Amino acid sequence: MDKQQEFALRTVEERDVRFIRLWFTDVLGTLKSVAIAPAELESAFDEGLGFDGSAIEGMTRVSEDDMIVHPDPSTFQLLPWRGNSQGTARMFCDILTPDGEPSLGDPRHVLKTVLAQAKEKGFTFYTHPEIEFYLFEAQEDWSKAPVPIDEGGYFDQVPRSPGLDFRRACVNMLEQMGISVEYSHHEGGPGQNEIDLRYADALTTADNIMTFRTVVKEISLEQGIYASFMPKPLTDQPGSGMHTHLSLFEGDANAFYEAGQEFNMSLIARQFAAGILHHAAEICAVTDQFVNSYKRLWGGAEAPSYICWGHNNRSALLRIPQYKPGKGNSARMEFRGLDPVANPYLAYSVLLAAGMDGIEQQMTLGEPTSDDVWELTDEERKAMGIPPLPSSLSEALKIMEKSDFVAGVLGEHAFEYFLRNKRQEWEEYRRQVTPYELEKFLPRL
Repeated sequence: MDKQQEFALRTVEERDVRFIRLWFTDVLGTLKSVAIAPAELESAFDEGLGFDGSAIEGMTRVSEDDMIVHPDPSTFQLLPWRGNSQGTARMFCDILTPDGEPSLGDPRHVLKTVLAQAKEKGFTFYTHPEIEFYLFEAQEDWSKAPVPIDEGGYFDQVPRSPGLDFRRACVNMLEQMGISVEYSHHEGGPGQNEIDLRYADALTTADNIMTFRTVVKEISLEQGIYASFMPKPLTDQPGSGMHTHLSLFEGDANAFYEAGQEFNMSLIARQFAAGILHHAAEICAVTDQFVNSYKRLWGGAEAPSYICWGHNNRSALLRIPQYKPGKGNSARMEFRGLDPVANPYLAYSVLLAAGMDGIEQQMTLGEPTSDDVWELTDEERKAMGIPPLPSSLSEALKIMEKSDFVAGVLGEHAFEYFLRNKRQEWEEYRRQVTPYELEKFLPRL
């Protein structure tokens, strides 16, 4: 038994933990959980826990339904909202077949595979997400427009707003779970907030994002409000994104930094960025997987709509932040296309794989865009070689389904299931008669 397993078992006994939740996600990033008693924990470490994989979205076929959930002891944490006595802990898990092989439908395994491929080439991939979400007044009828908890704007200090206490409670709870927070503040929309997690390796970050979503939902329920990560919940207000800062390290050195080069970007950084831009349209259905995601991408308010990069240009899909003198290890690039309901395991997999493909193929990064891309005409963007992102989930799926690259990253099993599920979502969506259509056309047609 390794030290991490021993720590978990000892903590369960010393802290009188009564339930251990084993967490994993389906292909779409929905959190799944099964609770075991303390007496079963040592067996779970040794043998895992069997379950019906065919009942989980995209995990396996009915004819191969027996699967095993195997806890990762390095992710053991107590859940603060369950109390200090007779409490509850959680661990993220790997999904295995009865033969002990990784499940082809396990998103965490997909990311671990891509990270291992990068490690073979000497690279470690770090990510730092800025997660936006809205806080609304609780209501029972969600067919009505949601009501934000305040009318604040970007960085506003809103007196007596529930958002202040909410952010403080979130940060405290995350810190108790060992998840470091860098910033928290009011965002641009009424009731919109942002909490930025400190950078970590991509697998840890993906686990932290899943925990973060749960913490935000738990605290909103406690405070009698409703938290939503929906990319575009309000028509005339900014959408919510999950801008993510990316960096590669070779040992202790930041592979993206080279002093004296334009924007201090190394050749590796330029090739990595070129790879992301080259594959941006192909991976868009993964980074923005819901029909509502494209209302954010094409709804203005600093959401990226076009495939380009720039230095400190917030209209670009890929932004190179201002370099801080003497801090070469902080060199990074910010991908602004990701939304907060993406499956973080799959999203970080395709982003890393795209960047690594740029390095391996020695792709050339084009000229940066200093203009406000939204203000350019279609002709100007075309002349500058700036193509648009897909304008709908349907368009994104049509591009993705032709992509050998994405199929190779996700694996055929996850790739086919993801496409099938998302096509069904689009078909359901396009059959709907919306309030917009009724209000605009019914009275006069």
